[in-house]
Amino acid sequence: MTPHRERPPEPGVRHGAEDLALARAALLAPAPRQRRLDAASLRTALTDLHDFWLAGHAAAAGVVGAGVALVTVGALARRELAPHSDLDLVLVHAGRRDVAEVADRLWYPLWDAGIGLDHSVRTVDEALRVAGRDPRVAMALVEARYLAGDRVVGETLVQAARRVWRSGVRDRVGELTEAATQRWARCGEVAHRVEPDLKNGRGGLRDLTLLDALAAAQLVDRPGEEVLRARELLLDVRTELHRASGRARDVLRAQDGDEVAAALGMTDRFDLARALSSAGRTVAYAVDVALRAAHSWVPRRRLGALGRAVWTRGVRGGAPPRRPLDDGVVLHGFVGEPRPGRPAPFPTAEVALAREALPGRDAALLLRVAAAAARVRAPIAAGTLARLADTAPELRRPWPREARQELLALLGSGPGLVDVVEALDRTGLWGRLFPEWGAVRDLPPRDAAHTWTVDRHLVRTVVEAARLATTVSRPDLLLLAALLHDVGKGRDGDHSTVGAALARQVGDRIGLWPSDVDVLVAAVQHHLLLPHTATRRDVTDPATVRRVVDTLGGDPVLLELLHALAEADALATGPGVWSTWKAALVADLVGHCRAAMTEGALPRPEPLDAERRALAEAVAEGRRPDVLLSADGGLATVTVVAPDRPGLLSRAAGVLALNSLQVHAAELRGHADVAVDVFTVSPRFGSLPEVSLLREQLNRALEGTLPLAERLAAKERDYGGPPEDPPPPRLRWFDDEASGAVVLELRAADRIGLLHHVAAALETCGVDVRWARASTYGPTAIDAFCLGPASADSRCSNPRFPAADRARIERAVLAALG
Repeated sequence: MTPHRERPPEPGVRHGAEDLALARAALLAPAPRQRRLDAASLRTALTDLHDFWLAGHAAAAGVVGAGVALVTVGALARRELAPHSDLDLVLVHAGRRDVAEVADRLWYPLWDAGIGLDHSVRTVDEALRVAGRDPRVAMALVEARYLAGDRVVGETLVQAARRVWRSGVRDRVGELTEAATQRWARCGEVAHRVEPDLKNGRGGLRDLTLLDALAAAQLVDRPGEEVLRARELLLDVRTELHRASGRARDVLRAQDGDEVAAALGMTDRFDLARALSSAGRTVAYAVDVALRAAHSWVPRRRLGALGRAVWTRGVRGGAPPRRPLDDGVVLHGFVGEPRPGRPAPFPTAEVALAREALPGRDAALLLRVAAAAARVRAPIAAGTLARLADTAPELRRPWPREARQELLALLGSGPGLVDVVEALDRTGLWGRLFPEWGAVRDLPPRDAAHTWTVDRHLVRTVVEAARLATTVSRPDLLLLAALLHDVGKGRDGDHSTVGAALARQVGDRIGLWPSDVDVLVAAVQHHLLLPHTATRRDVTDPATVRRVVDTLGGDPVLLELLHALAEADALATGPGVWSTWKAALVADLVGHCRAAMTEGALPRPEPLDAERRALAEAVAEGRRPDVLLSADGGLATVTVVAPDRPGLLSRAAGVLALNSLQVHAAELRGHADVAVDVFTVSPRFGSLPEVSLLREQLNRALEGTLPLAERLAAKERDYGGPPEDPPPPRLRWFDDEASGAVVLELRAADRIGLLHHVAAALETCGVDVRWARASTYGPTAIDAFCLGPASADSRCSNPRFPAADRARIERAVLAALG
């Protein structure tokens, strides 16, 4: 609908809508939960209220007598009105000359009352012509409902719009599909977004409207019970989101999740997210099936034996082709080929069972169908899925070799795996193969770094692992480890340990050799070892390398599996999780561990390069601090060279934070009696600062003329301030993970200048920070510091740091965070 352009109200055309606004406010007024309307009852009450008021208001505005009627479309027409939904109204007439005045009397009071309004004024013929040009208008009119005025005129529009829709929809299926695909690309999926768009996302309310429109055209059946339950949940969540936020909002933000969940009787936002994921996937799968069914009726052009053009509609003009894919598996239907200057037609080809297939006797047929579908990137026919669900035999333990091979073919198929697993899971077949999947199905992530639900993350990790299959000697174990690495989530206990036990269960069931089961279990148990060690410890420290080698039992095959798995896991987690810096650190750690395993060689510290040595010698002679800055892709290295003194680390870190540089690592070394501190950084936003600015600010900070604390506090306020109600920080000590030193690990809410504050606290305690690592996971920072005594007569002279020293250090760090 097209919004009416506002203009000042004219005398004599206003009728108050204050009573409607007051009634709406009364329905939405805060009340004890046991006394307020539930979501469904609230929608019904709002619909009845607006129907009643609009009917009376229309009569007062002149929508009476012959030739004019008020019709509604959208949420009000569907009786799904949320608290702050707009009203979509059509004033339809049969040539009434005073229709403009009637329209003004209709619309202005609604605007005055602050009620959102989309509206149009049309004759029946005009409305049908607009619908003929714009499929969105045509879909809206399919659900139109008469409200007031001349019923004959109103019902004429309603019935004619439905006839036009049914007669012309086959020529519009391509447009509808393209529009939906573009919308999904913009808004993502309801099932897998941390903050889903309930209306526009894939599997959301607009997809349900599309399903209704296709059903009204008699191209598909009406939605079944599962889809209806999903619709009810999506509507309830949107209703409570409107009520909680006090505005028309369709994106469920994380901060609104707990309140909406409580209103719906759920435990918390994670419980709500899991239910929404299931609903969104149900709707998305139903839409996929419906669009394929609708496209089977789209006119298709094929060339006959003599080269003449023949048009067919689905199966009516000739049987669709069947192409063999594998034993008992065929590709049935039209694939669709691109034409110059035009998009490719929607492929209606589906993977189906061959006529001679015997699903009740062929134990590997289910996996063979799935592998073929993933390989050719075509959906499995709904009838085939239903038949397999009814007749496929249970795979007995251990699986036959052919079934195991088909599973590996499926897992190695690449991007086509995602939709195939989705289809198998929605029909219960995936759960038959892997009963362990139930705990992670639709399980929402617990941290902001993860983009997907846990089950979708596992499948996407397999897709990434398939791309890395040639980098390992056992790609089969890599694919299985990728599928199972997080399967322990959603249960009590550490997910890696729980997942390892489940991996043994799966490995035994599918018939792996016992030695291969052991490697698979170890890969799941230790899938976080390399990325966590590389980003939180010194990869050149012999103690670090020795610990990793010992943990892996000196097995180079397991090492290379974990290397590939670390990359696949990070790439499937979310954007930016696998960075150039992280990849280089993990590769360095793997290289050192491989050398230790095969040659017994442990890493040695590398000397400073010539440029840094020369700068250190110049600073030693002139005693004036200096800075080097070099960039490599999205990362940069800042080298601070200055006379060694307490407070250098914290002040250098403060200057970097002041220039919006996020520190990932700090190596603190010396040469020619001066400190050489090397920071690996990246801009939080924008570009790198000029090195002259860093040099000038560092000198001022060391001289005490740059008020770092005040400037950092102001910068933090400018960018939203410190986090509200942050989780309590946690400190942990590790005694055997650094040579001749200990490691202090801090987990806390991330904030600007965090490294500066912690380093300053450590300096006041008289400890020597040898290196630091900083990792950020969404809003949480995990920083590690290698600590040694500052001097023999320092308050912390014992390299093991007794309990009293540790308690004092912890108090200082926690006070700095406060």
